[in-house]
Amino acid sequence: MIAPEQYPVLIVTVPLLSAFLINLIGMVDKRLCYPASLLALGASLAAALAVAARVAATGTIHYHVGNWPPPFGIEYVIDHLNALVLVVVAGVALVAAIASKRSVEQDFPDKRAQFYTLFVLLTTGLLGMTITGDAFNLYVLMEISALTNYSLIAMGGNRALVGGFNYIIIGTIGACFYLLGVGHLYIMTGSLNMADLLQLLPALFHTKAVLVGAILMLLGAWIKMAFFPLHGWLPNAYTYAPSATSTLVAPLMTKVSVYIMIRVLFSVFGAYYVFTVLPVKGLVVWLAVAAIVGGSIFALAQQDFKRMLTYLIVAEVGYMVGGVWLANQWGITGAILHIVNDAVMTLCLFLFCGIVVHKTRGHRLENLRGLFRRMPVTMAAFAVGALSMIGVPPTAGFFSKWYLILGGIDAHQWGFVAALLFSSLVNAVLFFRVFEIAYFEPAEEVHGHGAAVAIDEAPLSMLLPLVAVAIGLIVLGLYSTSLVSTFIQYAVPAGI
Repeated sequence: MIAPEQYPVLIVTVPLLSAFLINLIGMVDKRLCYPASLLALGASLAAALAVAARVAATGTIHYHVGNWPPPFGIEYVIDHLNALVLVVVAGVALVAAIASKRSVEQDFPDKRAQFYTLFVLLTTGLLGMTITGDAFNLYVLMEISALTNYSLIAMGGNRALVGGFNYIIIGTIGACFYLLGVGHLYIMTGSLNMADLLQLLPALFHTKAVLVGAILMLLGAWIKMAFFPLHGWLPNAYTYAPSATSTLVAPLMTKVSVYIMIRVLFSVFGAYYVFTVLPVKGLVVWLAVAAIVGGSIFALAQQDFKRMLTYLIVAEVGYMVGGVWLANQWGITGAILHIVNDAVMTLCLFLFCGIVVHKTRGHRLENLRGLFRRMPVTMAAFAVGALSMIGVPPTAGFFSKWYLILGGIDAHQWGFVAALLFSSLVNAVLFFRVFEIAYFEPAEEVHGHGAAVAIDEAPLSMLLPLVAVAIGLIVLGLYSTSLVSTFIQYAVPAGI
């Protein structure tokens, strides 16, 4: 029987060791790679849920890896913020893995072992980035995630290779910025432990080295999250990635990067330095406005459904970054809640996109013709995800947008409030255009609107995860207040 005190390390070590085991299993029987990955991710989710319950009951957990105390050893710190994010990462990864079976069999019949090895290893990196309390260890795990992500995207073919190559170049630049920033802090303090840095840095706030370190670490996080105008790598990488890959990376990569930004801001530098000493608060909010407006307008111009969704991700990143830099309780609460909500909303939409690709072998808007008649359950689940993106109650998207709007009003950032409303309007236009195509336009093989159409739903391994996530969006919306009171309110820095 494993002691509950060991659950934090199991969140990371179980998928890490399983990734290597899956590769070996694939040499014996490729069909076993899928259930092996589900077992690994399921165990990680179970550990994350147990740890989150413990944090909610007793507070922050500190786990010293190898029993080496910080700042010399690596420390895992699980507080109310990352306990929530850990559950989101592990849960999204498990659902994406369940739904991947048919897509992987169709796209990579001979590379299932390699795919699931990389899939689980990417999840390991994301979980490690979320749980670590060491600034350099975060960089190492960031690179593990990035390398596996590049490989998973490149499995999509020629156009994915080009998108993946651009991602490598830009992603490496972002990682280098972050590492250089950590280097500046290490030179000044001699420590890499985040809690230790938070104690040591106030005496050095006046130095140029700390200022440069903060800016470099922020730039690294912004590149990784595709914050406008540093988003150029994202549309091609996510559009041309295999469906099973984009279903994992689209909901998680940008959201974990936003979490890293929040962690660096509040757990390394502290809210006072970030919002009072750094003279960039207003600038960042206006960059967020540009991200929201720019991402929405670019999405409007797309005829490729998957590419449209990638530009909506750019806009959603603006929501979260802007919410944090509003520097008030409403804004930060909305940003953290939107990390959760947007991860689930994006998962819902990309699960649907994976079904469309599986059934039609394409992801342009014309591939959606007649889907309401042929796949009514699939389209109903998609409609929930779309309404959540628009911000229609009682879906989850409404509540985080509401907090963000309150934060914008409280900070007198009327441009941010207007951008949020504009984005919701654009989302309504985009998704109702999809509804119109899927309901009113007949499928290519159907002759006339009155012709009978046979129901041809997605396979259950793809349909059930989509329906479950759609239901989850409503549940998340109904229990948003509980989520805020149990976890998120404790993640907002004191005095904000």
